[in-house]
Amino acid sequence: MNPREFAKRRRQLMRMIGKGGVALLPAATPKIRNRDVQYYYRQDSDFFYLTGFTEPDALLVLAPGRAAGEYLLFCRERDRERETWDGARAGPEGAVEDFAADDAFPISDVDDIVPGIIEQCDRVYYTIGLNPDFDQRVMSWVGALRGRGGAHTPDEFIALDHLLHDLRLYKSRAEISAMRRAAKIAIAAHRRAMARCRPGLFEYEIEAEYTHEFRRQGARLSYLPIVGSGPNSCVLHYHANDRQLEDGDLLLADVGCESDYYASDVTRTWPVNGHFTDEQRAIYELVLEAQDAALEQIAPRKHWNDPHEAAVEVITGGLRKLGLLQGGVKTLIRDRAYKRFFMHRTGHWLGLDVHDVGDYRIAEHWRMLEPGMALTVEPGIYIPPKSRGIPKKWWGIGVRIEDDVVVTRDGHDLLTRGLPRTAEEVEALVGADAI
Repeated sequence: MNPREFAKRRRQLMRMIGKGGVALLPAATPKIRNRDVQYYYRQDSDFFYLTGFTEPDALLVLAPGRAAGEYLLFCRERDRERETWDGARAGPEGAVEDFAADDAFPISDVDDIVPGIIEQCDRVYYTIGLNPDFDQRVMSWVGALRGRGGAHTPDEFIALDHLLHDLRLYKSRAEISAMRRAAKIAIAAHRRAMARCRPGLFEYEIEAEYTHEFRRQGARLSYLPIVGSGPNSCVLHYHANDRQLEDGDLLLADVGCESDYYASDVTRTWPVNGHFTDEQRAIYELVLEAQDAALEQIAPRKHWNDPHEAAVEVITGGLRKLGLLQGGVKTLIRDRAYKRFFMHRTGHWLGLDVHDVGDYRIAEHWRMLEPGMALTVEPGIYIPPKSRGIPKKWWGIGVRIEDDVVVTRDGHDLLTRGLPRTAEEVEALVGADAI
C-alpha cells in the first residue's frame, strides 16, 4: 500500500487528537504456540493501519504539533546475529527511510524518551486494558513524573480506539482495492474447493484446497476455516474439519483469506454429490432469497439493522410455509421464534479484522450506512439432527450464504459477485474438476 495512504491516516488522527495530546500504540506481542514455537506473527491492526510496519517490539508515538517530530517509531535495532535467525529488521534508519517516521529510536530507549514527551502533554490517548504489560509501563512513566517535584503530568487518559476505530470504519479506495483482491482470491479458492468436491473425501481435504489457493496467491487464512459436512453444517463455529463426506450431505464452507492485511469472509453451502435434495434445495433457496432481500437494504441512509430485519422477515415467512414454524409471521418475528433456526446476525463490519471495528449503534440508535463502509451479508438456517418436533427429512440441513459488500454512493458493490450463488450455478460447479 502506498506510504501516502498511511500518512493520510496519521494526519486524520492527529487532527482529532489536537495539540496538547499524545497517542501511544504498541505493536502486537508475539504469542507462543507451544514451548519455544511461536504462532505466525500478525501485526496489530490499529498499528498497521497507521504505519504499515509489520515487526514486533515496536511503539508508535503521535504528538501533534511537536517541533522535534510528530510521528515517532520505536523499534528493534539492526542485529546481524538475530537477523540470521529471524530475518531482516528495518531498524530505526529503515523506520525513517521506508516508513516515513519523522524520527525513530531503538525500542530499548523508550523508557528514557517517552516520559519526556508525555510530560509536555495534557492528554494521553491510549486504550488501557488491551495490553496489560504495556499498561503497567505507561503507569510507571506517569508515576515517575509525579514523583519528580515540579514535573507536569497529563490531565486525561482517553481511549485511542474510540477515535481510531471510527476512522477505520470508512474504507478508502486503497483499502477497497485490497479487499477486492482478498475477495477475488477467496472466490478462486471456493471455486476450486467446490469443483474438486466429491463423496468419500474428508473435510480436511476440502480445507486443503482453500489453503493451497490462498498460499498460491500470496494470501493467508483470515480466520480458522469452517468446513462442516452433514450434521457439522449445523455447528456455527465448527473447526475439527475431520469428518468423511457422505453421498447426500451438504457441505458448508466458511473460509476467507487476508491480502495485504485486509480480509475476505465468504461462505458457500453445496451438495457433496452435486445435487440438492428437495428439502436441501428448499432451505438453500430460502436462505438465498433472504440474502437478496438483505442486499436490497444496503445503501446510504439505510440503517445497520435494515438488512437483518429483511432477512428475518423472509426466513420466518419461508419457514412457516415449509411447516417448520407455526403461527402468524408478525407474531413469530415478535417472539423471535425464527432464532431456533437462524440464531446469528445477518452480517458484521469487515476490513483489517474479519469482525472489523466500528460501533453498530450510536446513542442507542442503529448506525446509518454510509459510503465506504464494508460488511458481510450472511443469513443462514440450521436444523440439527434429532430436532424435536421437526420431520426427519429436514434433519442435518445447515445452509449459510455469505458475501462481502461495500456501501457506495448509490447502493452497494458486491465484492464477491464472481462466486456462484443460485442452486443451479452451485450444482453445475460441484465436482466439475473432481480428481
